[in-house]
Amino acid sequence: MAEAQAAFKEIPEIFETELVESLTARTESLSTFRELGPPDLCHVVKNTGRSGQRDLGSYHFVSGVDASSSASLAAYINSLTYALEDSSAWFSKSPAWKVRNGTFCCFNAFSRVDIRVDVKIPGGVSAYVIDLRGERHEATPEIWQETYVSAILRAILYSDDPTYLLEAYRKLDPITTPEGEIRFLQAAEALFMKGWQVGSDPEIQVATIVSNHLTAAILKYFGDSGRYQQAANLFEKLAAREPEVASLLAKSYIGMNEEVKAVQIMANAMRQTPQSYTLLHVQCDFLRSKSKYEYALKLARQAVNCAPSEFVTWEKLTELYMDLKQYESALLTLNSCPMFTFNGRDAHRSLTAAKVSLPFSRSIGDILPDRQKTEDDEADPALQRLPAPGLRGTWSRAYSLLTRLVSQIGWDELLKTRSSVFVMEEEYRMQKAQNEIQQFVAQTNGTREPDARRVIVHEDGTVVPSHRTSTSIPDDASTRGIISKDSSADVNGSQEPSIPMIRVSTESDREREENISRAVPPKIHINGEAETENDIADTIEKPAQAAAGEEKEEESELPAVAPEPFSFSNKRLCERWLDNLFMVLYEDLRVWTIFRAEVAHFKTQHVAYRKTGFEWEILGDLGLRLHHKEEAKEAYQRCLDSPRYSVKPWLKLMEMYAEEGDIQRSIQTAIRVAAYQYADYTEMTFPTQIARAFFKLGQIHGHAKISFTLLSMGLPEPILKIMDSYMQYGQVFKIEGYDF
Repeated sequence: MAEAQAAFKEIPEIFETELVESLTARTESLSTFRELGPPDLCHVVKNTGRSGQRDLGSYHFVSGVDASSSASLAAYINSLTYALEDSSAWFSKSPAWKVRNGTFCCFNAFSRVDIRVDVKIPGGVSAYVIDLRGERHEATPEIWQETYVSAILRAILYSDDPTYLLEAYRKLDPITTPEGEIRFLQAAEALFMKGWQVGSDPEIQVATIVSNHLTAAILKYFGDSGRYQQAANLFEKLAAREPEVASLLAKSYIGMNEEVKAVQIMANAMRQTPQSYTLLHVQCDFLRSKSKYEYALKLARQAVNCAPSEFVTWEKLTELYMDLKQYESALLTLNSCPMFTFNGRDAHRSLTAAKVSLPFSRSIGDILPDRQKTEDDEADPALQRLPAPGLRGTWSRAYSLLTRLVSQIGWDELLKTRSSVFVMEEEYRMQKAQNEIQQFVAQTNGTREPDARRVIVHEDGTVVPSHRTSTSIPDDASTRGIISKDSSADVNGSQEPSIPMIRVSTESDREREENISRAVPPKIHINGEAETENDIADTIEKPAQAAAGEEKEEESELPAVAPEPFSFSNKRLCERWLDNLFMVLYEDLRVWTIFRAEVAHFKTQHVAYRKTGFEWEILGDLGLRLHHKEEAKEAYQRCLDSPRYSVKPWLKLMEMYAEEGDIQRSIQTAIRVAAYQYADYTEMTFPTQIARAFFKLGQIHGHAKISFTLLSMGLPEPILKIMDSYMQYGQVFKIEGYDF
């Protein structure tokens, strides 16, 4: 009851079971933060001032707060004092809760320390630094500058990351004025050479001065709004000191459509830093945009030679081979990609909460469904078990390459290409069996030639002589020998005894092939696992494992005399991770094929095809993964018919409509996305997906048309104010389209 009275009106918070336990846990976790660190932590202590009333501690996470000085952080804590419910009226019996003190924690990703500001109300402000060992130090101006940049980097990069979810996480605008932007650029310039210290994206193995979170945030912030001029000005100054920055400068000029200048910069930079793979990649992308794939391929190969341990260089080379339709080379290059263990974003240690307060703004949330679990939140287990959505980092990027490959050439052709470049398990075992036969024949040559030629090949690939002198066979022949149907004639002596028969197969494979030979029409049924394997056998062939295990029945006759040996000189072993990705792709294609067959069947029967909202959402994601954009859009649209609390279908549709330039539908979906974001305490304008979609539309239609369309919709005042904030941002920062 006390927590309910002490809660903030519109700010989320988590009440502690023990006072300051969140601060203690953060101090203990400092050594585990690897890169940018978690969002800022704001802890407050509240009480009523009455004797006998215990203090209540609560905390929430926040990003976007100005961390340039202790005064700005103290001002944020002070603003929380006005967010409490004021129940101190003359007729109120309960005492008023007040914020007595607070602590703001902000991680410095450059120096790997936590800067903290303690605020006592009323009273003073004290700032200090906590290192990884938990010891206190004084905060210096250099530490403050690094902390300020670290906070902005987190606000920019965590702003629309769908995989980074925290409870009671409040997101504010990191930069609200052009003056604030200039100050950020000045600080970024001062710390640019230290940028590698803050880490890089999971696809980059070694952070460099041009491949790190600092450069990624700068390009995202200015790239999403199409204002590359500011980024180019920064990189121009830095390129004079560090030639490798020319790759970022050229990328900025290409974004500004200053292609001639970009080419001149790249040409000059190649003389100074010919081994820079980032510079080679910028040239690759430029040539690809001009459809000069052959030239781009040479540069991509050179980039691989310059940085063979980086995933992105092999990824770029794979993409070029796909552009040139050299699919075997693309698959071999993909197989050579170095894969890295995925390390997610830094996060706080979760603590048991006494109470979680998540206040909901009714003025915004009226257009949203209730946050209650309904039958539309349920889905078929076969859909929920799809492994592809769980892929992260390099694994996700490699899977995207594989799905692009299958979308270009089809599943059957992909399997043929795979078997032509990789050593398959059947080939490996046959080769092993032949080698053992040859060795055995060589050892027994001249002693018992007829018997020596009669051998049994076991399932594990071993070869032993057959000592049969009559038609009798060993008792364990059924379990040890692999004998085909035709080999019974050999046992009875009616066939040439010098030719052994081997069969690499399992009972389930025999049944599956017999079903296929009978050409049983597939029964479309996605629910239930007992039928899915055979159902799909007629439509999608399950991939055999490469040099790992058998999935298909294979018959082969091996002569006893030494034949010409297999040659694997033109084939390679498939990496285990790529073999696993083929199985992941098979699962996706299997479910997608069943789904599309069901849709077609129900259409011919003129019957409504029904799924839950969650199932439509999963199918929409599946369609996007497999590059079926129109079918994915249809699935997301069907998802909107259900009263399910989920922002994803609205968000995906908004991005699709913005890509198509559909201003009316883009705005309609953006309104819902904005409501969902504000309901989850994302009170920021940029960088967000809505701002990105609006600025893309603004380049085509102009901001005035978007503003007039919003006015014509008759939106409630709170919603209109939120939507108009994106247009105001464009006006303040002069984003393309603001003046027409």
